[in-house]
Amino acid sequence: MAQSELLVHAREATGKGAARSARREGKIPGVVYGKGMDACAVSVDPKDLEKAISTEGGWNTLITLKGDGPFADKVVILKDLVVDPIKGFPQHADFHALDVKRKIYTMVPVHTVGKSQGEKEGGSLQVIRHELEVYCLPSQIPASIDVDVSALNIGDVVHIDDLELPEGVEVPHEVNFTVVTCTGRKPEEEEGEEEQEQEVITEE
Repeated sequence: MAQSELLVHAREATGKGAARSARREGKIPGVVYGKGMDACAVSVDPKDLEKAISTEGGWNTLITLKGDGPFADKVVILKDLVVDPIKGFPQHADFHALDVKRKIYTMVPVHTVGKSQGEKEGGSLQVIRHELEVYCLPSQIPASIDVDVSALNIGDVVHIDDLELPEGVEVPHEVNFTVVTCTGRKPEEEEGEEEQEQEVITEE
């Protein structure tokens, strides 16, 4: 599992005014929260945060917080990041403190591996679920759920029950839903249509 460290600073003042003040100083206001601890108002340098999550784990990177405060040495993941839609500057960050010995739910991206046989025959690969909710220990969160599609033909479907998940990782589900499918016309179907067209032309 990807890990990094992040220096954060405690914010004594809270509320919108304090958050705006932090932004004027070029910092991202945020909060650290989790089971068994009081929520802590913090601020962080945007470049430091970007570096902390610039790993294969992305937002699921296990971040050890550094600094002076009750959050020191807490292991967290970035739970939410509000970004100004116009200026593009982060407005607020939420960090969820974890108990590394307890399993958690989190979203992990789906990554297809290889090129399907169906695509080679003119079909199209469609990823139905771009993310999957997994349940595992923080240390076992995978960077992605890899799906080998190289053997897929047109019309084939990969369901959640077909996936080989990493050790210790579960995807809770009640329905055997579709994750990836290969769509398009099979070569024999196209040949059949061409033959029908030729028969029509001949009759005319």
